[in-house]
Amino acid sequence: MTRILCLETATTNCSVALSINGNVVAMQEDNAQKYSHAERLHVFIKEVLDTAGVTKDKLNAIAVSKGPGSYTGLRIGVSATKGLCAALDIPLISVDTLGALSRKLTINDGELIIPMLDARRMEVYSAVFDNNGNRHRETQAQILDETSFTEYLDKGIVHFVGNGVEKFQEICEHPNARFVIGELPSSTQMATMAQSKFEANDLEDVAYFEPYYLKDFIAGKPKAK
Repeated sequence: MTRILCLETATTNCSVALSINGNVVAMQEDNAQKYSHAERLHVFIKEVLDTAGVTKDKLNAIAVSKGPGSYTGLRIGVSATKGLCAALDIPLISVDTLGALSRKLTINDGELIIPMLDARRMEVYSAVFDNNGNRHRETQAQILDETSFTEYLDKGIVHFVGNGVEKFQEICEHPNARFVIGELPSSTQMATMAQSKFEANDLEDVAYFEPYYLKDFIAGKPKAK
C-alpha cells in the first residue's frame, strides 16, 4: 500500500491530498485570492492526514507541484515538502504543474488541451497535451496575441484551461477554441502522476531539488507608506 501526500501551491489555490495506491482518499484546499499558503498549508496537511487516519510516519513519499507558477507559492510548497521528506526520510516526487492541470479535463480523440497559467500582463505559462496526457509541446512563457496557438487551432478543437484563459479569450476568436474558466491546479490531479513516478523510482534529490520557476523572480515595487 503506497501512501503519498500531494501538495499543490503553484497558484492561489492551496491544495493538499492524500492518495493511497494512486486514489485520493482525503483532500483539503482553499482558493483564497490572497496567497495564504504559509498559514494554511501545514494546517491542511494535518487535517487531511487526520481525516484519512494516517500518521506522518506511515507516508511513503511526498509529491509537490514543481511549477511553473507563483514564485512565492512554489517556494512555500517545495520548502515544506523538503522539510517533511528530510524529517521523515522518505522520497520527494515532483509533478509538472501544467501536466496535472491538463488532467482536469476529459476530451475526445484528436482534440488538445492547453493549460495556461497567468504570468503577468499578457504573458502565460503554457504547454500542449492530447487526450492521453502526451505532451505535444514543452512548457513555455509566451506573450499572447490574436495568432497564438493557431498552429493547433487550425487542426481541430483545443481546450484552454487555467487562470490565464480569460485574457486569451478576450483576444482569440478562433472557432475551434474552447475556454474553461475558473479552474486552477489541484492536488487531486497529482495523485496518479505521483504514483506512477513512485513506481518508476523517478524521484528527486531532497537536498538539491528546486522549483521550476521558468522565469527569474522579479520583485514588485514597494508600496508607498
